[in-house]
Amino acid sequence: MERLFVELSVLVFLATVAGIALRGLRQPLVLAYIIAGVIAGPIGLNLISSTELIGTLSSFGIALLLFLVGIELDLVKLRAIGRPSVILGIGQVVFTALFGFIIIKGFGIATLPAIYVAVAITFSSTIIVVKLLSEQRSLDSLHGRLAIGMLLVQDFIAIIALMVLAGVSTSQQFGPLMTVAITILKGLALAGIAALASRYLLPPLFQRFARSDELLFMASISWCLFFAGIATTIGLSLEIGAFIAGLALAPLPYNLEIVGKLRGIRDFFITLFFITLGSQLAFGTGQIQGGLVLALSLFVLIGNPLIVMLIMGSMGYRRRTSFLVGLTVAQISEFSLILMGMGLRVGHVTANEVALVTVVGVITITISTYFINGGEYIYRRLKRYLGIFERPSSSPEDEPAVTSGHVVLFGYHRLGEQIIQTLRKLPQPVLVVDFNPIAIRHLKEDNIPCVYGDMADLEMVERLQLERAVLVISTNSDLWDNLTLLQNLKLRGITTPVYATADTWHDARDLYQAGASYVIFPHYLAGLQFGQELREMLMDKNRLLVDRVKHLAELERRYAWRPAHRS
Repeated sequence: MERLFVELSVLVFLATVAGIALRGLRQPLVLAYIIAGVIAGPIGLNLISSTELIGTLSSFGIALLLFLVGIELDLVKLRAIGRPSVILGIGQVVFTALFGFIIIKGFGIATLPAIYVAVAITFSSTIIVVKLLSEQRSLDSLHGRLAIGMLLVQDFIAIIALMVLAGVSTSQQFGPLMTVAITILKGLALAGIAALASRYLLPPLFQRFARSDELLFMASISWCLFFAGIATTIGLSLEIGAFIAGLALAPLPYNLEIVGKLRGIRDFFITLFFITLGSQLAFGTGQIQGGLVLALSLFVLIGNPLIVMLIMGSMGYRRRTSFLVGLTVAQISEFSLILMGMGLRVGHVTANEVALVTVVGVITITISTYFINGGEYIYRRLKRYLGIFERPSSSPEDEPAVTSGHVVLFGYHRLGEQIIQTLRKLPQPVLVVDFNPIAIRHLKEDNIPCVYGDMADLEMVERLQLERAVLVISTNSDLWDNLTLLQNLKLRGITTPVYATADTWHDARDLYQAGASYVIFPHYLAGLQFGQELREMLMDKNRLLVDRVKHLAELERRYAWRPAHRS
């Protein structure tokens, strides 16, 4: 036991040091954990002797990870991501797995390990992509929304893949197809039991548990382990049982509190998983084929984005949008490594295949980070060669019907919807630009000229011919987007007045310094408007009841078409 404590202390220290070093290189921490495992493993300092116990702890981390994934899984969000993201997610997984399997079989890998590796390289890291897009302030851009929607679909497919592949046994009593079918039926049966418990048993129990933080924590862990134990008893994997247990807790009002309490312990155990994976890398690297590593790395870095661009091109998206979305799949996911680790544990793959996917993961995650960060620069360099991926005739990013003397409004959501009511009363024609397909559909139903696009897309700005507009209004409060718009107008000598939106005083000052004609400061304007309304309501107290009814009716009329959203 003392030896285990010393080993864990050293491993955590190495992971911390590696994490600090890689953060300086703007690399994700998962690489730091793998590197720490390599250093501590047989080809490094050879510090790990309690391999079985540490492996057990890392398996517990994977179970906790999937348990929290189940709790946080928002089925409403999955339904709301949109048809393009669903097509992208499914299409990318299918074609990547198909071509990947062909490449892998070409190097003589057995069928079952080839299936594992082919499926593993289809998944991209949602955590890494969200972090990078967030740093670029691109989460709400058109390509950002499409990418995140596609990755959510990938994550859902990854969970299904874990369940299906867990049923492919090396000693198949009924044959592979029957074994998979039986596994799915077992999973559905367990999910049915969890659904009944979620509706009738868990709400009253957890209502009592929630009165104590410690009791809520222990009850959540117990529920996870209980279902994981049932899953292993009936022939399912530990991870699938934990995931289904999480799904049962997802509808409870305490789900986010449970996630918050378990996230720290999950991160610790999942760190041990990646360290263990890195330490096992030495057992397979001597026998994996360098040519296969290179082929799969190039396929993920180049082939995967090309697949996404071809799918998006067939759907009619512009080459810039397709290219930026394609870059987000140029790496493999944590789910890929988890899948291979589970396959190694049940005997479906060897250490060679795990090492293969791990090396490909290290290469692609490292390089794709720079791809995504430099996406705009890379696109400008390759722009002339990407026309083959564009089908403008059927594009959802419609070609704007530009006239002259028009008003261009970027962003219909919230503030823009109020502004459009006033603009429609003026003689100048109005053109609305938005990247929300639901908003575009609503605008077309109201016969309001609109374009599905992104104000951060310089090509879109050029096609709008803003030099012929009388006014440009941006209701997007993102400072970088507004500064980019102002800078590009200035470089092109366009003097059209620009009204930009800011959330803070500092942003407002920066926008004025960059040349904005007027800065819309919603907090200031709302205060003025509410002050006037408050004065009138205080003078006539009966008006409050009347205004309350009118306000609710107006909100329902204007916003009921939007899907409900809770952050």
